[in-house]
Amino acid sequence: MQWNRSPGANAGAVIVSLLRIIICFLLISLSTEALAAGEPAAIDRLIEEAIGKGLIAGGVVLVGNRGGTLFQRAYGRVSALPDARPMTVDTVFDVASLTKVIATTPSVLKLAADGRVSLTDPVQKWFPEFAGHGKDQVLVYHLLTHTSGLDDFSLASVNPLGSAIEGSALQKLKGEVGSRFRYADINFILLAEVVKRATGAGLDLFSYASFYHPLAMNDTGFNPAKKERCASTVVDDRIYTGEPQDLLCRQLGGVAGHAGLFSTAQDLARFCRMMLSGGELDGRRVLDQRAVQQMTAPYFSRHGQVVRGLGWDIASPYSSPRGNRFSDGSFGHTGYSGSSIWIDPESDAFVILLTARLDYHRTKEFSKLRSDLSTIACTLFGVPPVLQEMADFNDP
Repeated sequence: MQWNRSPGANAGAVIVSLLRIIICFLLISLSTEALAAGEPAAIDRLIEEAIGKGLIAGGVVLVGNRGGTLFQRAYGRVSALPDARPMTVDTVFDVASLTKVIATTPSVLKLAADGRVSLTDPVQKWFPEFAGHGKDQVLVYHLLTHTSGLDDFSLASVNPLGSAIEGSALQKLKGEVGSRFRYADINFILLAEVVKRATGAGLDLFSYASFYHPLAMNDTGFNPAKKERCASTVVDDRIYTGEPQDLLCRQLGGVAGHAGLFSTAQDLARFCRMMLSGGELDGRRVLDQRAVQQMTAPYFSRHGQVVRGLGWDIASPYSSPRGNRFSDGSFGHTGYSGSSIWIDPESDAFVILLTARLDYHRTKEFSKLRSDLSTIACTLFGVPPVLQEMADFNDP
């Protein structure tokens, strides 16, 4: 129905729009002045304190929005070795479990959008090895939400992928499928194999062709060639540089659905901007908007106590990077190596933390570091609700 408005009504709407623009300009000006006054020094203090306490050797922080980078800085060194080089903003990191949401999940959703995989496919459609083992109810989206009932286990040194599939087929499911939340890497090891069986290409090749190349994420991929650009990770006093920290991933040749991806803060920022823009960046669409919405829609488990997206975390025991100011609709993920990202469409902001983590026993301290960083970043750079309301305002 087309409504006719009187000239007075039109004039009133124009005045309201002008007032909104003026208020918006004033708030942006105040925000810019505050940033110029040095408020981001709170981020500096937070990261330098973590270095001083021996929690990390160094790291990179990047905060951005749909339009680009708002804050980016490198701190410390790439490892705790005495001769370690200074951290730089283009340092390459082992992002560990960020692989789940930067490689595996978008690959599965892209295949789903193309009709090559269905989120409601029984997993045994892709793994005939599962037939007859009581797993008829396990669907692809149960793997994505960690509600499959599968738990992690050790892989055989000979034919590790075969042992992953066989072990999953023979394992007795724990709890009710779709209700029990149990974060388990095996879910994403299987999903990477689904990508390979659906496309004939490995996860590394498919994710590069589908996302990293078109998004100009030039430093993102598996098994990096330029190891000298990488920050180091530590496992049992052994230092890894340019190879995955994760044992299962190393057994699987460095390419796995749960770990193994290497990237930079700048590349991850391009991926975050794509997500905030509904699947496209700089005129290049890599995901349907519906696929982005599916990935980040809430799936509830543990009787509503855990909220996950497809691959992505929303509200769970692993949600520390959400901080205290990002909205309930925000989402992100962590990586054991010391990485995390959190994205909030409502605030039009994302925060990336990549570190050379040193002490893996101080989990509460590290969780607090992630939380405090996001709280500060959202306070400094997030769009205030009144501005977001104006941005979404459509003249009636």
